[in-house]
Amino acid sequence: MPRVLVVDDEPSVQESLRMLLKGECQVDVAGSVEEALVRQAAAPPDLILLDLVMPGRSGLELLAELPEPRPPVVVLSATRTVATAVEAMKRGAADYVTKPFEVDALRIKIRQLLEHQRLAAEVVRLRSQVEGRDRFAGMIGRSEAMHEVFRLVERAAASGANVLVQGASGTGKELVARALHDLGPRSAEPFVAVNCAALPEPLVESELFGHEKGAFTGAHETRVGKFEHAGGGTLFLDEIGELTPSLQAKLLRALEERRVERVGGHVAVELRARIVCATHRDLDTEIRKGRFREDLYYRIHVIPIALQPLCERREDVRPLAEHFLSLARAAAGRGPRLFSRTAIATLERYAWPGNVRELRNTVERAVVLTERERVEAEDLPEAIVRATHLDRLRDRVREGRIGLEGALEQFESELLREALIRESWNQTRAAERLGVTRRTLKLRMDRYGLVPPQAGSLGREP
Repeated sequence: MPRVLVVDDEPSVQESLRMLLKGECQVDVAGSVEEALVRQAAAPPDLILLDLVMPGRSGLELLAELPEPRPPVVVLSATRTVATAVEAMKRGAADYVTKPFEVDALRIKIRQLLEHQRLAAEVVRLRSQVEGRDRFAGMIGRSEAMHEVFRLVERAAASGANVLVQGASGTGKELVARALHDLGPRSAEPFVAVNCAALPEPLVESELFGHEKGAFTGAHETRVGKFEHAGGGTLFLDEIGELTPSLQAKLLRALEERRVERVGGHVAVELRARIVCATHRDLDTEIRKGRFREDLYYRIHVIPIALQPLCERREDVRPLAEHFLSLARAAAGRGPRLFSRTAIATLERYAWPGNVRELRNTVERAVVLTERERVEAEDLPEAIVRATHLDRLRDRVREGRIGLEGALEQFESELLREALIRESWNQTRAAERLGVTRRTLKLRMDRYGLVPPQAGSLGREP
């Protein structure tokens, strides 16, 4: 049964409320604020019935000291002033009832508040269950492809074997590497990430292996490399496919011998870190073309984890977008709280060539520019809206809801509009993008009523 705490210094009121709730609630009583705080800490109630005027500290003080999340509080007081009721509500009371109270009305009010509390707790429980299925070690996804990644990460985390994460740019390869680190026995050791594509080629060897003082021009002091810095933790080598053949050979030697030497040095340093590599390239193809060492591939490819592009797991778009919306809103201290159904449908239909990174940037942009409580489709970038419109047009043709001639006209109109927008309505550049003459473009613009925004509207909607 739900637990109700009665805070009132009058024994007669305590007994009457106990009788009122008999059989429906478990009732505890307290005669002062201090006693109420003790009882609340020992057995948190689902609802509090609170008298305002008591010896010592008042009920308003108890309202201020209740810890979060606080249960609903119904204030029971003989004081009938509006100011007192307003102050109680401002401090978090759910309702205010004056004494003497109507028994049946109070019973109904208590039932309603307890039912609301029960439903709220059920919503939290169900939401945590859903989020539990969609979230794993900092990664988010409800698609079967992502759940398979979750399972692989969970099994691989306890191992010290090398892992190769493959996936297009922006799919979250570093998140997988961090999850492998955080879930494994090395979580207390450093996690060191190196973007091999971002390092100038002359500095890659020094960054990875370190260097001794005087090893080359500009080496004014000894420097520890990333392999040493990682210690017994995890070294994440992102975009390993960008390493030159000579660096691939040195990396292979380090992995095979489990030791490294600083540039200009002669003392071997033990390699204790677990190696997790990632690349957006197809390394099988790179091997066939002679751009990646096959022996290094087999050394790092002990446990492969593949991340699909976002366009192949569209069911992940919504939980990701809602997560990014929450993060962006918290960072900005303002912004919309949710997406409209049309906005979500638009996001789910878009191809996301930039994958999760592009989705996050899109949501952050919407939070900054949207002043409403809800993100609408019109708040999304024009290119995304237009691209999804063309997808819907193809669906309508396949389903026989529009004829070929009408579809071609709409398709041409959208292509013209998109090219013009991309070129800031510069007709010469848009014509070059489309491979037509400027005169042809102008005739088509007149046909479809396409005019630049400064000249009126954005054109007729197809």
